Amino acid sequence: MAKSPASTPAPATNAPALIDTKIASYDDWRGPMLARVRALILAAQPDTVEEWKWDGPVWSNGGIICTGEVYKKAVKTTFAKGASVDDPQHLFNSSLEGKTRRAIDFFEGTDIDEAAFKALVRAAIALNHE
Repeated sequence: MAKSPASTPAPATNAPALIDTKIASYDDWRGPMLARVRALILAAQPDTVEEWKWDGPVWSNGGIICTGEVYKKAVKTTFAKGASVDDPQHLFNSSLEGKTRRAIDFFEGTDIDEAAFKALVRAAIALNHE
């Protein structure tokens, strides 16, 4: 059985459009939240590459930084090497038991500490480049 276009990895050149479409597909708070998280990731390190894998956005720079996942009650960013990333502001609030990954669940009305989130993204990138 052939994979649907959304489930196949997209070249980086197509990924931003697929992410735009995903964001626009939500008519509630989740679309704007995913858009905000995306903007913060790209602001933290402008040469970050947007990819489309596993039916969703993936941000990479020297390796995967994090994924963007949308659930009924949360927008989640899963950091590929989150267990090894310094998190002085304790932003990670999900997947804390994992040996490799850590995640942040953003709920409706979540106030994002933008400076701390961007610092976390930059720390993940630095770890990718070690």
